Amino acid sequence: MELRLLRYFLALAREENITAAAETLHITQPTLSKQLMELENEIGKKLFIRGKRKITLTQDGIFFRKRAGEIINLVDKTESELKNLDNELISGDIYIGAGETDGMRTIAKVSCKLQKKYPNIHYHLFSGNSNDVLEKLDKGLIDFGILIEPSDIKKYGYIKLPTYDTWGLLMKKDCALAKKDHIDSKELLNIPLICSKQSLDNNDFFKWFGEDYDKLNIVATYNLLYNASLYVEEGFGYALAFDKLINLTDDSILCFKPIIPNIQANLVVIWKKYQVFSKATQKFLDELQKEINIEK
Repeated sequence: MELRLLRYFLALAREENITAAAETLHITQPTLSKQLMELENEIGKKLFIRGKRKITLTQDGIFFRKRAGEIINLVDKTESELKNLDNELISGDIYIGAGETDGMRTIAKVSCKLQKKYPNIHYHLFSGNSNDVLEKLDKGLIDFGILIEPSDIKKYGYIKLPTYDTWGLLMKKDCALAKKDHIDSKELLNIPLICSKQSLDNNDFFKWFGEDYDKLNIVATYNLLYNASLYVEEGFGYALAFDKLINLTDDSILCFKPIIPNIQANLVVIWKKYQVFSKATQKFLDELQKEINIEK
């Protein structure tokens, strides 16, 4: 399968119109139509539903778009790294994936310091839960992942960050619990909770609450916290979350209270164990190690 055909396919999936896609690719409409029909014949699947005004993807097409995008991104990333191997100047792209964590401040500090020395390095940030980040890391689509320490950390090269995330309760300032400095974990049994889906999938809450886990009133789950915070603002429930992820300035109607006994999550920066680093990614890793030594 030719990369050219994948680019043609992605252009049409993006434009949803054969004429518009052909114009962006600088080829004729008949040529594009023929090439995409050949692609469908080659893989033996119908990828498009051809309407009068709009072309949409089939379920197979949606799956193929995801894979085609990953292939093209990896090819482009590899080509960029190869072009910079013989370049005396340190330049190139660094791809970083992270879950929601205040530990990204350390990564931002390192990037700022490196940018002053090597302004030709460009950074690409991807946000998602740990499963999303690990999938992209394993496929070579990102260089580094910043995660809560995973159980299978031995699969990766890693550096532990000298910071950690603290679990607590995000709530409205006018609720009764907001008057407390800390929230006893037993008090969570009596309120509607909005919980991280990933933590539920990983049985984190079960580990904390044990036999009381079944007594929790989990009314909603979230992937990334911002949307969940809007539910909290509307009085839907209380969000179990990490500290410092939501702006809680004086204008905010929300506040965060840590849970006791204190529940903390260690953070790591990971990469593929046998990854060959570009000059840019190696400089980033070196600078990260310096910053961690300073913060310890």
